[in-house]
Amino acid sequence: MQVEGRITVAASPEKIFEIYADVSNWKQWDPDTKDSVIYGPFQTGSKGRITPPKGMAVPMDFISVIPNTSFTVESRIPLFRMMFEHELNVTATGTEVVHRVTFSGALSFLLGRIVGNPLRTGLPITLASLKRLAERDVAPASAASACTSREATQATL
Repeated sequence: MQVEGRITVAASPEKIFEIYADVSNWKQWDPDTKDSVIYGPFQTGSKGRITPPKGMAVPMDFISVIPNTSFTVESRIPLFRMMFEHELNVTATGTEVVHRVTFSGALSFLLGRIVGNPLRTGLPITLASLKRLAERDVAPASAASACTSREATQATL
């Protein structure tokens, strides 16, 4: 079973990746995260823990971290595995952000439904929150540079 969501963000992949790398603050933009921690740097091979709003903390392994491009985290409990993939793709209008969760293991038919249904409704909210956070510092800078360009044009007239 798989759940996927996409959104275009008017920010650079570097800006979004900076937000991802701040693991202890994932709860700021992901309402499905009550707490998260990484033991070590934001890189392939690191380990951490994530706690959903309801339920117990589960371990997470950072199985792939490619700066400014993607990262994948895996959480395992007996007979059930969740793979969380995060991709950043540059587009003409900004960065396309893709979040994908894949469930596998013997209990995926049962736990996939239990966990998957809330994820299916929560993923668009999570992506919209990430977009707001990433664009928060971008919009004023764009407006300021547009104003500066206008002022420079007027000054030369």
